[in-house]
Amino acid sequence: MYRALFRLVLRHMDPERAHGLAFAVIRVLGLPVFSSLTRLLTRPTRSLAVTTLGRTFDSPFGVAAGFDKEGLGIAGLGALGFSHVEIGTITAIPQPGNPRPRLFRLVPDRAVINRMGFNNHGAEAAARRVGAARRRGRRPVIGINIGKSRVVEVADATADYLASATKLAPLADYLVVNVSSPNTPGLRGLQELDQLNPLLRAVQAAAGETPVLVKIAPDLEDAAVSRIAGLAVGLGLAGLIATNTTLSRENLTTSASVVEAAGAGGLSGAPLRARALEVLRIVRAEVPAEFCVISVGGVETGADVDERLRAGATLVQGYTGFLYRGPFWARQINRELAAIRRPQP
Repeated sequence: MYRALFRLVLRHMDPERAHGLAFAVIRVLGLPVFSSLTRLLTRPTRSLAVTTLGRTFDSPFGVAAGFDKEGLGIAGLGALGFSHVEIGTITAIPQPGNPRPRLFRLVPDRAVINRMGFNNHGAEAAARRVGAARRRGRRPVIGINIGKSRVVEVADATADYLASATKLAPLADYLVVNVSSPNTPGLRGLQELDQLNPLLRAVQAAAGETPVLVKIAPDLEDAAVSRIAGLAVGLGLAGLIATNTTLSRENLTTSASVVEAAGAGGLSGAPLRARALEVLRIVRAEVPAEFCVISVGGVETGADVDERLRAGATLVQGYTGFLYRGPFWARQINRELAAIRRPQP
């Protein structure tokens, strides 16, 4: 049914408007009267549970940052079967993001280009929402992804991240330092070790007992991936997320004119699969077994999740597949994964 709805209706709507409509439904599903019923249909089998970052995750599969930018859909996404919801990216200073249109589908590639620009109402507002979600009772694991405010110079980035970390770390099950979005000028430069090292040290100190992870770009050279993974281990970070969206436009089947019309931004979805898997393997080769590695990029099926787990991922996240698979995507993933991993007679 969702495939027909997407083909006949949703693909002809502005992607950001369609996302807003879908998100309204997700918020309704988060209401207690609906969430308990929905959960009966989506609850993962207990065999999929994962313990990491000091928490037990109902399954390895969760929602990547970017889908729930404000922390408005935590309960609803949990009811739909996602074991964890990473909200954000949140900035210390509220900001509207880039001008619309800023979200574009590449349907033949099952991909999306976005240049949202960290649109959010700021760390203080996010803290209120996450606090409310935590008080409501049953919920998924909550990750909070923080980034640099656009109006803040790169030289002042550490203080800006610290403002967010101080407000949000006490409410997060884990905190993510995003230095890899392509849509904030200068942000990816923070992946250079001489800038990344003091930034991560400062955020880790501010976060206290909350596990801290760093999120990296797929466009880094392999050697740079290895160096950042080594730095994360050396600093005692809890984990690393690989990867963010890519600037690459290689090997797309969507017509060049459509891709060119979409313009700048990060590409996510199926075309990112191969590179995300490569980066995962590089990271896992550099870190100890207990170090949490979250794999993101090009994941759409239970088989994709299983492939990431076998390649060394601790957890796996998705985003773009939700647009193409619909609201019961997590349920499909968890059932497929349970079937793959079920012991054979």
